[in-house]
Amino acid sequence: MAELLFVPFKKSSDVDIVKPLRNLIQSTYNTSEHNEDYTEALNELSRLRANAVWKVFEKSSLEVIYSYYDQLVSLESKIPPQEVQIPFKWKDAFDKGSIFGGRMSLTISSLAYERMCILFNMAAMQSTVASQQPIDTEESLKLAAKLFQQAAGIFAYLKANIMMAVHQETTPDLNPETLDALSKLMLAQAQEVIAYKCIKDEMKESMVAKVCAQCEELYTDALRALQKEQLKPLWDREWPSIVSAKQSAFRGLAQLYQAHAARAARAVGEEIARLTLADEQLRRAQARIVAPGYLQEHVARAARQLAAAVKDNDFIYHERVPDAAALEPVARAPIAKALPPQERWSAGGKDLFAALVPMAVHQALQTSAARRTELVTAEINKLREATQLLNSVLASLNLPACVESAPGGDLPDSIRGKAASVRGAGGLAELTRLMAELPELLQRNKDILDEAERMLREEAEADAALRSQFGARWTRTESAKLTEAFRANADKYRQIIDNAIRADNIVQQKFQQHKENIAMLSGSEGELSAGVPEAPDAPAPGSDAAAVQQLRQLMEAVETVKAERDAIEAELKDTTVDLRERFLAALAADGAVDEPALSAAALGAALAPLQRQTAESVARQDELLARLQAAHAALLAARGGGASGRDAALGRLAAAADAFQELTANLNEGIKFYNDLTQLLVAFQNKVSDFCFARKTEKDELLKDLTQEASRGSVRPAPAPPQHHDAPEVSAGPAPGPGPGPGRSLTAALLQAGAARKEPPPRPPPPSAGAGAGPALPYPTQPQGMPVPFGAVGAAPYPYYAPVPALYNPYATLPYPHHAHGRMPPPQPYQPYQYPAPQPGQPYPQPPPAGYNPYPQQ
Repeated sequence: MAELLFVPFKKSSDVDIVKPLRNLIQSTYNTSEHNEDYTEALNELSRLRANAVWKVFEKSSLEVIYSYYDQLVSLESKIPPQEVQIPFKWKDAFDKGSIFGGRMSLTISSLAYERMCILFNMAAMQSTVASQQPIDTEESLKLAAKLFQQAAGIFAYLKANIMMAVHQETTPDLNPETLDALSKLMLAQAQEVIAYKCIKDEMKESMVAKVCAQCEELYTDALRALQKEQLKPLWDREWPSIVSAKQSAFRGLAQLYQAHAARAARAVGEEIARLTLADEQLRRAQARIVAPGYLQEHVARAARQLAAAVKDNDFIYHERVPDAAALEPVARAPIAKALPPQERWSAGGKDLFAALVPMAVHQALQTSAARRTELVTAEINKLREATQLLNSVLASLNLPACVESAPGGDLPDSIRGKAASVRGAGGLAELTRLMAELPELLQRNKDILDEAERMLREEAEADAALRSQFGARWTRTESAKLTEAFRANADKYRQIIDNAIRADNIVQQKFQQHKENIAMLSGSEGELSAGVPEAPDAPAPGSDAAAVQQLRQLMEAVETVKAERDAIEAELKDTTVDLRERFLAALAADGAVDEPALSAAALGAALAPLQRQTAESVARQDELLARLQAAHAALLAARGGGASGRDAALGRLAAAADAFQELTANLNEGIKFYNDLTQLLVAFQNKVSDFCFARKTEKDELLKDLTQEASRGSVRPAPAPPQHHDAPEVSAGPAPGPGPGPGRSLTAALLQAGAARKEPPPRPPPPSAGAGAGPALPYPTQPQGMPVPFGAVGAAPYPYYAPVPALYNPYATLPYPHHAHGRMPPPQPYQPYQYPAPQPGQPYPQPPPAGYNPYPQQ
């Protein structure tokens, strides 16, 4: 074989892939039941990338690139590749650089771009290994032919898919026409290896002629592609000459072996004509390249056979020698074919991300979980609203206190029990402490969101300034087009915070309304008794016995209803429907997941019995309340009068005890809500930080290209910079910053502390859901997935992402205790939050200074 050509490698630069991918996986799969730590897997992926990027220059095994590529494919199927904000920089494989240094390169923050560049290097490595195979063994020839065919298939695949992955002008080596030329060259060399094996195995002359004729045709196509005007500067000077020589060589070999077939058919004139062509083409090829031994042998063989055939024809056959143009074309045998890329290249090794479900399944699981949460929350709200109404009626009727016997004017047992429960839970002091936490948590979330918006604003201002400076040469996509989703989600978070503030106001109003009575319940029994008016004169003994007995029986029924509801609520919360396997099976069978149909059937079967129990409990309460009110009216009539001042005071205490339980649950849910929101906002800020860092890297690359262009006299136009896909929630990670103190924002202190601990902010345990736990709370119990804001397909090359989990928002329909008959104290005027005053030596944290970035590149 003559010299076989191989493709040079693309070169990359070091980049940290562990932190951004870890944060992206955690933010994407944070609601997954398999919340595993992928740090070890990502460290292994980083090691594989380093080997795949740098060890190719050591001509190492193909297995290095195969392993990394397989892991990329697996990861790309599990997370949205366009959401990866890692600035992957790859240089042009054919650019020779200049005396000024530097090479043409392209930086894009996309996992698909990284995979395409690795695939290019895989084909380049295959061509390198194939070109170095010895020609003296059958196994080496088979391997070379296989690798060249695989390389041809990879380049053909890249030609068809590169623009869909990059969405912009590429470096010259990834231009579709360049890839087409490389694919044709690799296929021609694969056919050349096969032709040499046919010659070496001494196959029939007619078959060898067909294989060589096909090889000539493939080299003709490759030469035509290599000689395109826009591609000529890419190749080494020897490439077109070598390909042209091989074209002549295999044209001569095809004629030589076809002449043997003509001699066997005793067509001496055709034999001479073909031998003449073979001798001419082989000598031309020999003059252009350093011919290997077998080609030199064929040159001498063609000359000997031509002389012998002419001599025989002159003395014996006297046949007319046809003109070369009149000869029949040699039939072709296309043995070599471009092999499409394999699904898996590596022979061994495990999938580092096998535990991650495909993105379609994950999104279906999130949607299904959100659907389940909505149904469960709706049923729990029905139960809690009904229980709250029941408690309100009981408090207005002073039940069960009015039917309890209290000798000597002592407090009824129910009121004493409620007071003991309030004191055991911390009383007014605990409520005040919980109320004081909300302003700080609220301000923390505001600071984080403000910092994210500041980074977006400064990035946009910097881009606008450079666009104004360079004009049309600043070919980067405008920031406004790339940050539309970011700004929309920032507005969404701002709306969530505003809704939470309104919920805080409702909670505080309820607190102010019951504060005085909660303070009484928090005191000693003596103080509580002193605050309740004396009982009026008792009625005649036995006059109200029947009414009292009936009310006691009804109160027992009330307690039974509350206990049943606690059990139903616990069962609703524990209801789980695992659709993972069904979704995976549907994806494997149909290539898509019909989440609504699968979820509706499974959730309906699981929740239908509990939904029936909820409806029955609410219906039974209506009848029970009517009987309670009638029995209480009978009791008042038997006692000869209406409610006394003591009854009204006891009713207010009962309502305050219920309100204490509700407020405690609400405040704990509010604290959990703000801590959960902090994690979401930190993840959002990380996305923005990584986006700004990637844009900065892109800006620096473009500035460098523009500077070199000016220095070299615009030898080659500057490449169009990458257009980032809408950014995902990943972070390059915070770097150590200054300690807390004056001038440092609360956000910075929080984020540094979170980074040091490697753990989320503390979450208080959820309150127990008892009979007095209250209605639907003003704060969500857990985040829910927000659907992707799909736009028109193909409208823009930057897919949207769904970074904002929509927090359940019952603010607009927040239930409120309805204690009837004016038994409750009038609502107190709303007092706005008073943020704690700065302590001596510890000034209140101020907003971060302009330009502060809590995530500098390490």
